[in-house]
Amino acid sequence: MNSASYGWNFGLGHTPTGAVSARTLIAIRWVAVVGQATAILIVAFALSFKLSLPICFGIIAASAILNVFIQLSTSENKRLNDQWASASLGFDIVQTAALLYATGGMENPFVLLLLAPVTVSATILSLRSTVFLLLITLMVAVFLIFHHLPLPWKEQGIQLPTLYTYGTGTALIIAILFTTTYIWRVAHEARLMSDALAATQIALSREQQLSALGGLAAAAAHQLGTPLSTIAVIAAELSRDVPKDSEIFDDIKLLKGESDRCRNILASLSHSPRHVVDNPFLETPISMLIELAATPHQRNTIDVTIERYSIEVDAEEKQDANDEPIVVRSPELLHGLSTLIQNAVQFAENSVEITITWDFRIISVVIEDDGPGFPTSMLDRLGEPYLSTRSADAEHMGLGIFIGKTLLSRTDGQLSFRNRSDGGAVASVQWDRDAIER
Repeated sequence: MNSASYGWNFGLGHTPTGAVSARTLIAIRWVAVVGQATAILIVAFALSFKLSLPICFGIIAASAILNVFIQLSTSENKRLNDQWASASLGFDIVQTAALLYATGGMENPFVLLLLAPVTVSATILSLRSTVFLLLITLMVAVFLIFHHLPLPWKEQGIQLPTLYTYGTGTALIIAILFTTTYIWRVAHEARLMSDALAATQIALSREQQLSALGGLAAAAAHQLGTPLSTIAVIAAELSRDVPKDSEIFDDIKLLKGESDRCRNILASLSHSPRHVVDNPFLETPISMLIELAATPHQRNTIDVTIERYSIEVDAEEKQDANDEPIVVRSPELLHGLSTLIQNAVQFAENSVEITITWDFRIISVVIEDDGPGFPTSMLDRLGEPYLSTRSADAEHMGLGIFIGKTLLSRTDGQLSFRNRSDGGAVASVQWDRDAIER
């Protein structure tokens, strides 16, 4: 038993594609162009510092020209793929570094702006693109420590100690590494959680559609029962009144037989749990619900056993405890238990044991297998999305326990996981009896 996925490929990627629109990057670059130009004008004319204006405005103009080109050649609503977005942010890093080179390098307090593009990448782009942009940022940061034009100043200029410049550069490099790693990790976990919740919603939606289909079948069977009974009665009367040698006798007999056949089919739809799929208003004993959840995962090589019994607390509570709980067969309850049972069957070697216990206050379901058990290091993290000890596989995204936990939490179920002393894994679910009993 493990935190494997439910076995479905939901087509949800782990790296964002088309995650940013051209409009967003264009707007960010225009803000940068206006900000850079404003800062240069203030420093040159308001503060009267010596600047190489042609070089500075040439660098800013390159960014503006690129932005105009992108605006004219690309729809603003177009979502850029990972490569185009990283190339655009890479240009911003180089352009910012060039402007810093002309205005003092590491001695310029605006050197912190190098953090902006790689931070954006860590938030919305893939790990590969983020690492690529991180390397570019680190290279230009190291370059600016040793190579740059003098810091603009009013008179003779200012000469900062070399050690201070090196310290500032080192601090910036550490800040770039730490900030990028931290932001990417947080954003990555948020993306995984979003994908996992989407997968859970798809699974639940499927169960609800099947429930609606089963309810519709039962309703149709009930509504069609009356007209079919009328047809059967009329056909029976005609078969008695019409002579056996009549030309239409065989047709009447066929009509009666077919009407009886339709009634049998409708009766099957109305009463068979196999056809009334997960009717959300159907009440069933908890043991039958477990059987329904386990049936799709039965294997010839794995023995799945279900045991049930009540826990008697004292004589006064004995009667209530002995009554098996009757629960509403909701999609959340059925599908949540089904994922845990499937997970156990996938990793069991020979058998899976499901034990149902209850008393007058609680209902407990314990699912045990004789497989390798949970890795000890993962016990505290079970239930997180994309947590799996399987080898990498596109169809196994580690969503099984996450989906089960999410769905069962909607029924107020409390999950816990542990390993058996003799080997194997144990998943336990416990409810307050009042929470799920009809």
